[in-house]
Amino acid sequence: MAAARSALASAGRAANEAVSLVVFMLLDVVEVLLCVVYKVADYMLEGAWRPCYCSSSSSSGAAAASGKIVVSERGGSKVVSMLSSTKLHLEDISDTLYTRPSVLAGAASATRSSPPPSSRRGATTVTVHSAIVQMLRGKIGVDGEGGKQHKPYPSPRWSDCHCANCNPADAGRLFVHVEAPPDGAATEEDVLFIHGFISSSGFWTETVLPNVSQGARARRRLFAVDLLGFGRSPKPADSLYTLREHVEMIERSVIERHGVKSFHIVAHSLGSILALALAVKYPAAVRSLTLVAPPYFPVPRGEVGTQYVLRTVAPRRVWPAIAFGASVACWYEHLSRTVSIVLCKHHRLWELAFRVFTFYRVRTYLMDGFFCHTHIASWHTLHNIICGSAGKIDKCLEIVRDQLTCDVTVYHGRDDELLPVQCSYAVKSKIPRARVKVIDGKDHVTIVVKRQKELAMELEEIWNRQR
Repeated sequence: MAAARSALASAGRAANEAVSLVVFMLLDVVEVLLCVVYKVADYMLEGAWRPCYCSSSSSSGAAAASGKIVVSERGGSKVVSMLSSTKLHLEDISDTLYTRPSVLAGAASATRSSPPPSSRRGATTVTVHSAIVQMLRGKIGVDGEGGKQHKPYPSPRWSDCHCANCNPADAGRLFVHVEAPPDGAATEEDVLFIHGFISSSGFWTETVLPNVSQGARARRRLFAVDLLGFGRSPKPADSLYTLREHVEMIERSVIERHGVKSFHIVAHSLGSILALALAVKYPAAVRSLTLVAPPYFPVPRGEVGTQYVLRTVAPRRVWPAIAFGASVACWYEHLSRTVSIVLCKHHRLWELAFRVFTFYRVRTYLMDGFFCHTHIASWHTLHNIICGSAGKIDKCLEIVRDQLTCDVTVYHGRDDELLPVQCSYAVKSKIPRARVKVIDGKDHVTIVVKRQKELAMELEEIWNRQR
């Protein structure tokens, strides 16, 4: 019986690989066609060609300089500046944005012993992808030739939603949900909740926050943010949504604006990366770190970190379904834009249809978070945070281990098909004092949504331990 089961499982894996090969080869063709379609559509509707990452074109350091883009080295990191007004650290940009080989190209390169192009870095030549150059030009409205005016990117774009929730009036700060003590009493400390990828503050405000006790609220302010590009926060069309940009917006919108001095962080999925970056930046202020399903993948020796994480998170398989969705989102820029147009641009219609279909009996806060983003935000955040953080998370974890004394607790659902439970155990291997709690029968979402009362009680225990 065991042999038959093993044979059946092997046959299933082989069938999955064979079907996946055919499906993703077809998607490679569709991606090329969609690239042409969107270039024409963008030109017709916005009056200008818009950059994409399909081509392998790049600007060398010299060429970039002639286009008013200067590449310099400061403190060991390469910095791109344009007309001395826009600066971008090259290490903040993941090469997975523009190095995503097709199925056949990937199979061919796997048979060669030479390292991939992204791992062969010249010591003196710095390249900047042309799409990034064009986005920088659009950001400041100046072209590279003669300093003439460059038409800025419209925001929102024609393919984005134009509703008020998706396009807030205050473009300089994030949307922040704040719950303070009802009597206005002074607080001892604060709590910052950070949501994950294609989500919003509603992930916390509709689940955990209502279950926080009055005693805990009397001593703390509770903050839940919509990250840059998501929910009711700004969604600039000229942003690259790097880790630095996300962290700086949280600082500006929460820490600086509300005078936060001492705080706990509770973060889910992608938000865990931002939580670690904040802890490293504010080591004396962070009282505890609670990471829920952190996307940490230790990179094997000899692997290019960004490419390894891309292949791990998005294995280009049709099954399980969540792997297929992640693969489409990660590997196909224009196909994922099509999905965004269908779902996000028309999110109000989908939400209304769902409410009517369920007779208004089911709350739609998860849909609100899932639909309220732009393709530019999700595409760049996915690559620059999830994939681009490979290697950076190791440094953050080491700093938290060696230089911080705060409590570290990690939660993970045993049935999580998107991020395996090994991610959390890998965090503990870097931070031995971290407590890992694996919850049976819970997945990537229900680790919070289906146990919000229990999680709220456990969080209060964590906060109280640090008093």
